[in-house]
Amino acid sequence: MSKKVRIPTPLRKLTNNEEIVEIKAGTIGDAIVELQTRFPGIKERLVDDRGEVRRFVNVYVNEEDIRFLQNLQTPIKDGDEVSIIPAIAGG
Repeated sequence: MSKKVRIPTPLRKLTNNEEIVEIKAGTIGDAIVELQTRFPGIKERLVDDRGEVRRFVNVYVNEEDIRFLQNLQTPIKDGDEVSIIPAIAGG
């Protein structure tokens, strides 16, 4: 069984239009590094200059917001699904 990252539509141009990417990483932080290695440019869309997840990006592990878990140190294990969801502002 693998770990999967669900890529939102606005970022799929960086992942060759892949909606779901399988990863080997053990934490969210490691997953972002792995995604950057495979898909250059994706990290800067997800984290800020301080290395923290951008305010307008929400990351979930099995529907749990990592901000209420261990942020970038949140562990991910086989069978987990990571979802990257850009915040949507209205007006």
